[in-house]
Amino acid sequence: MKFSDYFNLNRNQPYLDFIDIPLDTDLPVFLEPGAIKSLVSPWGNELSSLLQTFFDTVLRLIHSGDHAKAQQLLSSLNERNEFHLGYSSGESRGHGFGSGSAETVWGALSKSNATVTGLLKDLEDTALLIPGIGTDMISDAVCNIIRGPLIKYTQDMCVYYGVPLTPDIASGPIWNPEEERWVESLIPLPMTDYGKVILVPKVLVRHRLTYQYDEYYRHYILPEMQHEHLQARSPLVEVLKDGRERVTKKALIEKYGNDKLAVVEQTKIRPNILQEYKDQKMVSPSKPLTQEQLCEIEASDLPDLDPLVEELKCLATGRDMAGRYEDIIEKILSVIFYPSLCNPKKQHNIHEGRKRIDITYTNEAKSGFFYWLSMHYPCPLIFVECKNYGKEAGNPEIDQLAGRFSPSRGQVGLLICRKIENKKLMYQRCIDTATDRRGYMLALDDEDIIALVDSYKDNAEDQKFKMLRELWAQLID
Repeated sequence: MKFSDYFNLNRNQPYLDFIDIPLDTDLPVFLEPGAIKSLVSPWGNELSSLLQTFFDTVLRLIHSGDHAKAQQLLSSLNERNEFHLGYSSGESRGHGFGSGSAETVWGALSKSNATVTGLLKDLEDTALLIPGIGTDMISDAVCNIIRGPLIKYTQDMCVYYGVPLTPDIASGPIWNPEEERWVESLIPLPMTDYGKVILVPKVLVRHRLTYQYDEYYRHYILPEMQHEHLQARSPLVEVLKDGRERVTKKALIEKYGNDKLAVVEQTKIRPNILQEYKDQKMVSPSKPLTQEQLCEIEASDLPDLDPLVEELKCLATGRDMAGRYEDIIEKILSVIFYPSLCNPKKQHNIHEGRKRIDITYTNEAKSGFFYWLSMHYPCPLIFVECKNYGKEAGNPEIDQLAGRFSPSRGQVGLLICRKIENKKLMYQRCIDTATDRRGYMLALDDEDIIALVDSYKDNAEDQKFKMLRELWAQLID
């Protein structure tokens, strides 16, 4: 029983912004700290700050000798079943840092040379440097530390998809960075026969952690050690028949070991290598799981946009069908633009509710058209206005969308309507708006939406947003 089935959402994973979790077990995907730190939105900054302040607080308490407080903080990272992420094959049971005994985790942290020498700085460093801590534990710890924002995300998604919220549900411990303590309260959450649920954005999950100690040791530490032994002409140097000299990784592993204790000992001597590894991971963060990967994990069908296209073609124009038109457009765009655009909001209120935006997406693109836009224009949010008119959209609609823009929210949007009879005139109106520095908008009609769907089905990355790039070129020529 998946979340979407339980609440009769009539959507499968490709059409949902969150991971469509099974309610009676776990899904083998994980919240990845590197994925969170790669977010460029204010929400991403909030998540990163929570992770860093919690871990900084625990390490500071250990360094200062306040071990009881450190253990108390770690104990709240105990087993939680409401996220449903991890390796559990049966009933969800969690594997957070607090699993079993906070004292055990505290002991590993407090006695590790990595902690004592200052090598350990980030939560994900523990995957490299602390024995017994791996993907499942770190993912569960992350879920707990960012519980507060995930609860707000869950509430937003429930409102968006029409899922009922049950009032006065225990929140579980929420990290308060200002007071450096856990707090709890009664809040509205979705409740099922299996218990409460906290949803996780699919753009944040991965098959495994970015930091892998064996990768770090084999591809970063050992090559440096090979070079050092060759330079020093150590006894591990072998001379080949052709006169070349080498030091094998196998020989180094036999002498120094290859577990996390060996990783720590060799990193202490070469701390710059650890920083090099972390910098490389920061520059090249792991990519979100594709629609195909998510569907495979979920045993869900791949997105089929043809029925939506047929419904779009048959939909009547006019106010009565405006909501349905907006739903169809949102479903299509959410599939086509994933993972660049995420966290959709319908009828998003701005200016204290005096103005509303049909659909607002957060721009978290790391490549492609929307990433390029983010590098050159203010567009943390992408605004979409849907007009189910039987008449030509014109200046009032252009002005309406332009009125949604601001330097902080963003200045890029899509105006989507049923039919643009005079495209040359419409594009000129968009160009005039850009020239007047009132924002940048791309006008699309049903025909253009269908062309986007066709490009998406062709699965050619360079062609997927060709139309959008061409329209944008007209705006800025």
